[in-house]
Amino acid sequence: MPIKPVIACLDMEGVLTPEIWVNVAEKTKIPELRLTTRDEPNYNVLMKRRLKILEERRLTLKDIQGVIATLAPLDGAKDFLAWLRARCQVIILSDTFEQFAAPLMKQLDYPTLFCNTLEVAPDGRIVNYHLRLPDQKQASVLALKALNFRVVAAGDSYNDTSMLNAADAGIFFRPPANIAKEFPQFPVTQTYAELRTAFCKAANLPA
Repeated sequence: MPIKPVIACLDMEGVLTPEIWVNVAEKTKIPELRLTTRDEPNYNVLMKRRLKILEERRLTLKDIQGVIATLAPLDGAKDFLAWLRARCQVIILSDTFEQFAAPLMKQLDYPTLFCNTLEVAPDGRIVNYHLRLPDQKQASVLALKALNFRVVAAGDSYNDTSMLNAADAGIFFRPPANIAKEFPQFPVTQTYAELRTAFCKAANLPA
C-alpha cells in the first residue's frame, strides 16, 4: 500500500503561544479570567463566563488586543514550527479567535490556522462568539483522514483530547498533571526536543 502523506495538527495556546486569557487576567487584575480549557472542559460554559465578565468590567476587544500585542510565541516555538513545516504539512487547530491570533501568527511566519470568530459591536464590545463548527478540532482531523492523510496531533488541554483521539497518533505537550493522568494513552512531552522526537516516532519523520 502507498504511504499516506503526514499532516500535523497543533493546538495554539499552550503549545506554540502563551495562554491569551491568562495574560489578560494578569494585565487587568481579573483573576476569574484565568480559567482556560485546562480548567473547564465545556468550552461554551467557559466562553459565556468570559463574555459576562468582559461586559461587567466594560472591557473591549481593543483592551484585549492591547495585551496580545505584548505577547510573543513560547521560547523555542518558532524554531520547532519551522522544523515541523519543513517535514510535513502543518495546520494549527485552535479555539481562539481570528481577532486575537493575527499578531501571534505573524510572529510564527503565518502558518495555516483554523479557529473561531468574535462578534464585535460598533463600540468595540465583544457581544458573542461564533464557532467555525462544533468541535472543529476533531472534525478537521476526521476530514483530513478522509482525504487520506496520516494525522499526528499535539495539544495540552481538555479541548484537545477529541482531536488527539481522532488522530492516528496524539501527543500531549506540557499538559496539567490531572489531564495527563485522565488520558494516559497519550505520551507526554515537556520540551520541543521531546516533541520533535515524538513526531519523528509517530510520523516517521526525518530528525
